[in-house]
Amino acid sequence: MTSADMASGLLHHDLLQDYYVISNNFNDDPQFTDLVRQAEVAIDNGILPERISQGSSGSYFVKNNHGTIIGVFKPKDEEPYGRLNPKWTKYLHKICCPCCFGRSCLVPNQGYLSEAGASLVDAKLHLNVVPKTKVVKLSSETFNYTRFDREKSRAKKIVSERFPNVGRHFHRIGLPRKVGSLQTFVEGYKDADFYLRRFESEPLPAELASQFQRRFERLVLLDYIIRNTDRGNDNWLIKYEKPDLVESLDTNDITDWGLVNRGSIDVAAIDNGLAFPFKHPDSWRAYPYHWAWLPWAKQPFSSETKELVLPLLSDMNFVQELCDDLFNLFKTDKGFDRHVCERQMSVVRGQILNLTQALRDNKSPVQLVQMPAVIVERSKGRVGTTARFRSFSDTFTQSFQEKSPFFSWC
Repeated sequence: MTSADMASGLLHHDLLQDYYVISNNFNDDPQFTDLVRQAEVAIDNGILPERISQGSSGSYFVKNNHGTIIGVFKPKDEEPYGRLNPKWTKYLHKICCPCCFGRSCLVPNQGYLSEAGASLVDAKLHLNVVPKTKVVKLSSETFNYTRFDREKSRAKKIVSERFPNVGRHFHRIGLPRKVGSLQTFVEGYKDADFYLRRFESEPLPAELASQFQRRFERLVLLDYIIRNTDRGNDNWLIKYEKPDLVESLDTNDITDWGLVNRGSIDVAAIDNGLAFPFKHPDSWRAYPYHWAWLPWAKQPFSSETKELVLPLLSDMNFVQELCDDLFNLFKTDKGFDRHVCERQMSVVRGQILNLTQALRDNKSPVQLVQMPAVIVERSKGRVGTTARFRSFSDTFTQSFQEKSPFFSWC
């Protein structure tokens, strides 16, 4: 093959590959667009994403031009069972234990969409517990690529240097972009397990305890609606500023001595990649919500939480709009199957139905998770979404799950 033929072939492959490029421009969210731009500029300047050692997938801390971490990027092809997952333990799991491979209730290799979907649900319900997350495309030398991709990138650089006219037609000279989820990095938070143990010996003051209860309930709402199958106490975060006495700025005014810094507490729901199942768990494991064992789960949902979400979840037009938005997000995946997605939405609708009833009946989170699993399916012939809402009673049917997991937590 001549150099000209190689250049022509690379150009054709480059254009074909970039047919699927996802735009990193978010016209409705200039702040997030700026975040992505900061990451791209930093990468171009040699400040590369850093692989995170924890977890079972290839995920990366993304930085800005100052080297400050601004986000977490999780490529689709480096997910736990993705073909380029750099952590060999999951590959070994897949080869040696195929019968116990993965979660049979989840769509394989769509964790990045699940991350973005959780952020979408969070925003629609105004929960403000999920750091903003969207689907983007990034490339970096530190990502895991095949040898072919790295050699192709090197060849494109050579072609661009020798044949500038051809090189100008390349969309990118470097490595191909990877599609994945980019989540805004939150500072000052620690694993929930750290603080939960601390609160056992150092109970929260009454005011902060009430504040934490309300934030905890929002985490519960999110996890239940998206049917999170991987919520342990090590993958949600707590930010806690302990109350303290502060000294008056005016040292001559002794009346201000002893003023109390009231402190604050907040919750962040990260690691939402194993959610949105197309059926309730019914095989080996139940995949419980581990927060259900916490004392805060035994308290009935607060009136503030009910006032926040009950009017929305009781509106069937809102529920259908939420499912439509999730449908439009999920269909951006190359392997999208509208029938499977409709089954995912059936689970979401069933979870919302149970949640709405639990809020009306003044139940607690632990009572909520003990309710029978429900799915609300669209009637046959009505697969997909509609721009205009149609009669809920004429379009959907409700049913209960018949099969239970072999290992149950109850």
